[in-house]
Amino acid sequence: MSVTKTIAVVGATGATAGGLARAILSDPGGGYACRAITRDPESAAARALSAQGATVVKADLDDYDSLVSAFDGAAGAFCMTNFFVNFSAEQEAEQAANQARAAAAAGVRHAIWSTAEDTRRWYPLDDDRMPTLHGGYKVPNWDGKGEGDSSFAAAGVPTTYLLAPFHWEAFVFGLGEPQPGPDGGRTIAIPLGEARLPGITAEDIGRCAYAIFQDPARFVGETVGIAGEHTTGDELAAGLSEVFGEPVRYQHVPAEVFRELPFPGADLAANMFQFVAEDNGYATRRDVALATSLNPSLVSFAEWVAATRVHVPAEV
Repeated sequence: MSVTKTIAVVGATGATAGGLARAILSDPGGGYACRAITRDPESAAARALSAQGATVVKADLDDYDSLVSAFDGAAGAFCMTNFFVNFSAEQEAEQAANQARAAAAAGVRHAIWSTAEDTRRWYPLDDDRMPTLHGGYKVPNWDGKGEGDSSFAAAGVPTTYLLAPFHWEAFVFGLGEPQPGPDGGRTIAIPLGEARLPGITAEDIGRCAYAIFQDPARFVGETVGIAGEHTTGDELAAGLSEVFGEPVRYQHVPAEVFRELPFPGADLAANMFQFVAEDNGYATRRDVALATSLNPSLVSFAEWVAATRVHVPAEV
């Protein structure tokens, strides 16, 4: 008789980890159960996961003991942080350490750490090509995650380091939504130049992570970078034109200009896109072929556009 293995999914009510939770729950014969870890078990998203068969458990990433309890008895743990909750890279690194130590203490046999590049490896703090932000970071929302890698190594928990790219959904429902210009037309104005931007659906990140959990011998100790497709700014804008049903333009804005724009986080976003555009291997580390091998139903950008177009409400 086969034993059902539990995967504890941190952030299961969010986009990325929610994709993993749904991948587990949609495969009832796969031998895995979903334990959804969330700060608010009474949220609508948590109740929806419970209705689909997940066990919902409360834990706080700043509370090590709650994480040990949440991971107890789990064979796998999907670990992640969200910079935009507290806007603190230091706190992200601490939360990574809490999860790593808790996974080790709970006897988790395979953790996936949703990480990112510590861009200070490419741009030291004294490198004036890119301004230093938040007292000691170049791209704070990535650097704290990258700093967390060492916590998982130090804790000794068998870990796969997952590098995911931008979510295409963020360009429709999130901070990347094309903004109306003076003429009323929408524009994606970012410091990308002619570089290609890796992207993926949040659901496909989850499906790829589920496949990694199913093959620990292959992936423990490895850094796995995935993408659904790499698009130029013009290609991204063309697809979003179809999604919104109106023209969307792409406009390259030099990083030094972008970081002076009058909105919170402009400097952070400028550094982030500068890192992608200056060919530090960001795109090559995110492999479409590898993602396809993990998830044969991987959604292309065109397929995502066609599926998303019908869900964007028309303006009245």
